Amino acid sequence: MELSCKTKYALLALLELTSNYQNQEPLQIRQIAEKQDISDRYLEQLLATLRRGGFVKSQRGAKGGYLLARSPSEITLLEIVKCLEGSEGTTEAISKFKTPEQCVVQETWHEIDRAMEAQLKKYNLQTLSEQRNNKQQIDLMYYI
Repeated sequence: MELSCKTKYALLALLELTSNYQNQEPLQIRQIAEKQDISDRYLEQLLATLRRGGFVKSQRGAKGGYLLARSPSEITLLEIVKCLEGSEGTTEAISKFKTPEQCVVQETWHEIDRAMEAQLKKYNLQTLSEQRNNKQQIDLMYYI
């Protein structure tokens, strides 16, 4: 199973905002777009969706831009995926199926959905940010 481009780009933007969470400096769309190689217009749409979902807040003015609305440790990947992809699972009610084969397939998809949700719930923006920082440290060591 693969995440949509919309979710991947949103995660990149949120990670960029996580970098500035401590100093509470808003980032402008063009800054995020340039750093993560995302179209400005597409990023604007994503950030609007994330704002409606309560993940980011916008600040107006010359030094305005976007900030995380909550602590990175409080924002799970499950919440983000549900906001962007929809909260409905990929499965329907088992009672709609009549044959044993259909029921087995459906039950398997329910199990996969539960496992995926459990994994997404384990990760938050803070853990992703820490993993990114560790990776950057390792990459820097190779260049020394």
